[in-house]
Amino acid sequence: MLKLYTNTDFLTETYRRQVFPLLFDLVFKPNKDLLSLYHITDTITDADVVVFPIDYEVFIKHEQASQELLQLAKQHQKPLWIYTAGDYGYTNYIKNSYTFRLSGFDSLLSKATFILPSFINDPYSTFLNLEFKRLDKTEQPTIGFVGHAQLGFKKWLKELVNHLKYSVKRCFKGWLVDKQSFYPSSIKRARYLQTLAVNNKVNTNFILRNQYRAGLHNEATRRDSSIAFYDNIYNTAYTFCIRGVGNFSVRFYETLAVGRIPILLNTDCRLPLADTIDWQKHCVIIDAKSKVPMIKQILDFHQSLSEAEFKALQQANRELWLQYLQRDAYFKAIYKQFKAS
Repeated sequence: MLKLYTNTDFLTETYRRQVFPLLFDLVFKPNKDLLSLYHITDTITDADVVVFPIDYEVFIKHEQASQELLQLAKQHQKPLWIYTAGDYGYTNYIKNSYTFRLSGFDSLLSKATFILPSFINDPYSTFLNLEFKRLDKTEQPTIGFVGHAQLGFKKWLKELVNHLKYSVKRCFKGWLVDKQSFYPSSIKRARYLQTLAVNNKVNTNFILRNQYRAGLHNEATRRDSSIAFYDNIYNTAYTFCIRGVGNFSVRFYETLAVGRIPILLNTDCRLPLADTIDWQKHCVIIDAKSKVPMIKQILDFHQSLSEAEFKALQQANRELWLQYLQRDAYFKAIYKQFKAS
């Protein structure tokens, strides 16, 4: 068992949305499997790990509480777990600390940075009124996509304005997020999809929208949109996945959850549990800088699989999500890593 020491004053409804994800399953929504592996102790000397209870940016604004916990970790030489939320995340340089975050650039992240999956509900219990089944292999790969992708100068200008707002907040208003270059994600996405759509060596099933699902105005519309989104993934062997504002793709995890094959454009991403999971065996990872065209990379992957291997991969991806990428499953894997270290 791993014993965790934290400031429990912050484990309240006020901070429910900012809480370290593991603590959510120990306090707010107790998970019996995780409670058998982790225990919150009120004695620092008994602890294996000290945990910042909520998102780093929020917690350090409580200067006394955050400094007290940090000093306790240093004084007792305990490793410190830090959660940094949001699309961007934040790199800290606290010694003997481990950071959990959704995104970042692999080449810039330390070995002490753990990428969190996007924790989603099982689509088979929420939006898909179907049971998992494997699709047959077709001669040409079929690639799906439902979502926001838009070209045009107005869209580029809007994304530039949003990036400038982010830069001002980061530089002048103390917003603790990592620096990142301007990346007009919806425009990049539209261009890659356009490249795929006009190629006669692949079949495409694209539904392009002018806004994100989260931006829809009412719950019924959002639900209908989500059902269409997951139906597209379910009925299509491959789904194209590319980063958004942050350097990660929620769609990547949604595709795995359905038991289909992501085509991930690698923008210097770090994927979760890379020491445990051989990601090259589960998805098509496109090297955007390669001289090999994207279409050829996809075709090479598809043609390398027999019918049996193609079906087995879909099953393996569904099981991968169940066994490693749900919140409780992920922290079981983290437990094994820290107990083994």
